[in-house]
Amino acid sequence: MARTWEADPSALFLRRLGKSAGEIGVSEDEEDCPDIWQLDNGDIAVIGRDLTDDYGSRLPKGVSLRSDERLVVIPGSMLSAAKAEIPDA
Repeated sequence: MARTWEADPSALFLRRLGKSAGEIGVSEDEEDCPDIWQLDNGDIAVIGRDLTDDYGSRLPKGVSLRSDERLVVIPGSMLSAAKAEIPDA
């Protein structure tokens, strides 16, 4: 079955949304940082801790993960810092 939306692996990183992890105090190491980026095709890339195995068995009703999807967690302060740069739907 074809998906309505498919990620484009050729899309490039366009701009960070919000501040870097170091700027908001959630990381001291540039090699180990959560992040939120807008891609040049308008999609959003989220870099976070992979907790798929931890949350996979206790997802809310109506929420599922396909075999090629991962559940990542980022600090709430990181999303709050990006709020002003995320357009309304």
